[in-house]
Amino acid sequence: MAWDEWEQSKGAATQRQAARTQLNEAGSAGGDGDLVVRQDDLGAVGHEAFVLHGELAKKADIAGVGADKDGAGSTMRAAAALKSHHFTLGSELETTVEMWTSQVKSVLQACGHISNHLDYSKKMHANDDALIAADVRGRTGPLPVSALNDYFK
Repeated sequence: MAWDEWEQSKGAATQRQAARTQLNEAGSAGGDGDLVVRQDDLGAVGHEAFVLHGELAKKADIAGVGADKDGAGSTMRAAAALKSHHFTLGSELETTVEMWTSQVKSVLQACGHISNHLDYSKKMHANDDALIAADVRGRTGPLPVSALNDYFK
């Protein structure tokens, strides 16, 4: 490809991009933005995270299963019994329970974070859209480039 052909191709691509560049109608019911997230979408993901959290909390607690009056689960009691008889397996079982519990807590925390973050994100983006729409409507004439640039930072 010759240099002038390259420049022509770049120019044509720039023109196509410029023709597609536009501001969405913020706040209008018919506005069709690039990023579209509907409440149903967020609700479904949030619900699944909530369900996973509940099921995981009930079924993955190997440290607390069969807890005695002191709160020690059957697995940890087995680990203590093995250790008391000088079996190395007791320490390893105890470590396994501690690692498992730590990982389950991490997944539970992630599920809670996902659910809460989706609610927060939806609310914050709606507030941002409302502020931008009010700002754009409140001006006379076209927005200066410097004002538009602030929205992309």
